[in-house]
Amino acid sequence: MSAELITLFRTMTPEQKLRIALRLYYSASTLKASALRSQNPNLSEEVLSLKLREIFLHARS
Repeated sequence: MSAELITLFRTMTPEQKLRIALRLYYSASTLKASALRSQNPNLSEEVLSLKLREIFLHARS
């Protein structure tokens, strides 16, 4: 991580950091949902939602 980016994160408020984290989460969720739909085109929205929850529940960084 660059020094400029570290400085930027240090100057951000907790609210700004939370907004970034939430955007990242929703982007990842949208991307994963698209991948699941592409691999399983017949999944209902309910099953897709359950699969997404399970995937993100057990996700590790």
